[in-house]
Amino acid sequence: QDVVKIAGKTIFINPFLYWRRFDENTNRWLREPGQMSEEQIQPNRNRFYPEIDWVDLSQDQKLIKDATVEMFLKTLELISTFHPQLNSGQLLEVERKMAITKKLSFEKKWSKETLIRISAAIDIACWDIIGKFSNLPLYKLFGGYRDQVPCYVTCAYYRDGKDNIELRDEIKMLVEQGHKGFKGKIGGLSLKEDMERMAIVREIIGEDNDLMVDVNRAWDLKTAIQGAKELKSLNPRWLEEPVRWSDDRRELKLLSQQTDIPLSGGESEITIYGCRSILEEQAIQILQFDCTMFGGFSGGKKLSALCELNHVDIAPHHDCFIHAHIVAASPSGLIVESFTDPERDPLQAELFENPPIIENGILYLSLIHI
Repeated sequence: QDVVKIAGKTIFINPFLYWRRFDENTNRWLREPGQMSEEQIQPNRNRFYPEIDWVDLSQDQKLIKDATVEMFLKTLELISTFHPQLNSGQLLEVERKMAITKKLSFEKKWSKETLIRISAAIDIACWDIIGKFSNLPLYKLFGGYRDQVPCYVTCAYYRDGKDNIELRDEIKMLVEQGHKGFKGKIGGLSLKEDMERMAIVREIIGEDNDLMVDVNRAWDLKTAIQGAKELKSLNPRWLEEPVRWSDDRRELKLLSQQTDIPLSGGESEITIYGCRSILEEQAIQILQFDCTMFGGFSGGKKLSALCELNHVDIAPHHDCFIHAHIVAASPSGLIVESFTDPERDPLQAELFENPPIIENGILYLSLIHI
């Protein structure tokens, strides 16, 4: 459990990343795990874990599972706090929930970005519980196009004192781990220095593995055009967020007319409507929305369908264990992003119980694979 102070209030963050807070509408604290009695938890054990024989569990295992059951029940409480018009029987009615959210946001004058982030978390929570009720993985509920998806690793970050010798060691280590796709960071140095860095990455991973390049919106349009020309010989699979945010939609389209390297973007939008606008510009070939930051699974499903209809691939930003369900469910799904360094992304390393297996560049959503 992490505790932070915001505006004089104590905010608790539980293991599922949903805010624990004092709610002014109900004038109550949303309680922490361990405060529900066994009489409250026991009837719900099989509701959330129908596959478990509780008699066979040790006392420690029961305590862990009971805490998880309690957190699911608290999520339901959290949903009802933000959406008092919904009762628990309407949990499956996710679209109704989102409509109520939009209505309340205007009535209560909630800030836009906060509302968007909270709604995304609650939407993911709802779908997670729907999967529990259905006893089905979400990729099957969303369409079940396949049960495994390609997975790449993000690397070559800048750090004070990091030289090209250390970069070589980093990429060699990732190759030895079995990765098949590598996304390198550029935009923080001169074009000459960044091209040298990406040439090192390409040299080590070889021509048979994928190289993706992420500029993180660091270039102006002229630099982006020149950078794309210089990257051509390295055969990148895509060039990500190559231009600055101020006029990125128009500049992405102009850049796409100057290069045949596929362009990608979308993670920096704050709504699914912003992603729709990028698609309308016909400026990118790969959309990289983030369900955890806006839209949740509901928004991700809509964008996935929109991309399929517009012949655009999806490669969502971050959180491979979440986004794999969206990517695996649709023909438009291309690949997911992973971080194997627990210091870079402790959530991927520690948040999930029995996470999907990543092996030789493939993330397996099925427990059984050959």
